[in-house]
Amino acid sequence: MPQSRRYLLVSLCVVFAIALAWFFLRSTTPKIPEAILHGYSPALSKARAGQPGAARVLYQQLARPDLTAKRRIWLLAELPNYPSPQALKFADVDLHDASADVREAAIKSIVGLVPSGQRSLLLGPMLDDSEQSVRFAAINALLGLSPDDLGLYFGPLQQAIDGWELVLRAAPQSAETQYQLARLHLHNAELKAAQQALEQTLQLEPGNLPALVMQIEVLDKQGQSDAARQLLARQLQAQPDSAYLQHALGLWLLNHGQSEYALLGLSKAVELEPDNKNYRFDLATTLHGQQELEAAQKQLQEIVERHPADRKARVLLISYWKESGQLQNVQVLLAQLEQMNPDDPALQQGL
Repeated sequence: MPQSRRYLLVSLCVVFAIALAWFFLRSTTPKIPEAILHGYSPALSKARAGQPGAARVLYQQLARPDLTAKRRIWLLAELPNYPSPQALKFADVDLHDASADVREAAIKSIVGLVPSGQRSLLLGPMLDDSEQSVRFAAINALLGLSPDDLGLYFGPLQQAIDGWELVLRAAPQSAETQYQLARLHLHNAELKAAQQALEQTLQLEPGNLPALVMQIEVLDKQGQSDAARQLLARQLQAQPDSAYLQHALGLWLLNHGQSEYALLGLSKAVELEPDNKNYRFDLATTLHGQQELEAAQKQLQEIVERHPADRKARVLLISYWKESGQLQNVQVLLAQLEQMNPDDPALQQGL
């Protein structure tokens, strides 16, 4: 056989083999149904609005292998409102995604899905992630957990914190780096170092309210409650319309056994920022602690009306309705919850 014909034959065989492999791969790759393929935006909207079937379409989208990192991140942000074993599996799988941004989003999602005491087994391994930003996200997610909650990851977390502290100290000085240093020092109960870092933060950025509130916490932990109270009073006098500071005042009074006065600050924060569900939730639980059950229910109802997907408020409202014997309201909310997510653990536990 002439050499040219032999080369032609070999080339044809190679082309045939490639075509056969392509056909085989295409035939074995599951085809995504058109309804799911074009259902991303409706699914995300449904999840954000807490509509019936939200969990099902959210899970369908998360099961897609063709989503961009950005789209996965948006879905993972909604996942904590739709907990189930399947939801946790999606978040756990995304802890190993090729995109560091997706892995960070999965960490945040697990923080919302898993109680703090059970979080370390899932997130502890992320302390060894190849990307620095992911390691830091894991540290943030585990900060504040007790040694018992951290279990086997108590040591690794301390090592990771030490590593992050070195990075922060080597970075150009900024309010953000000093604030993060303060958080790490506070976790390690290094109160004087935390105080110094916070002072540096506020010198660089005097209006940094989270740093101000943390400074009040550090003063309290050092037994300087009067100094903490005076600092908070000065800031409130300068910024009486700051919902953040009014909320901080309410929590400070609550922590100091002054629940009745705490309600004033918490109520003012809600008045200033009526759409802030976290402020309203804290007001509801404080009202409940003061035996003002009806007022607490109203606050939770307001959250559910403004933020229908907010599971935490919905589940607590069910509990409060049950406590007051208003079983018809309980049934309505349970039915809505089941329509949104039939696999919700609250339903499985017979709330």
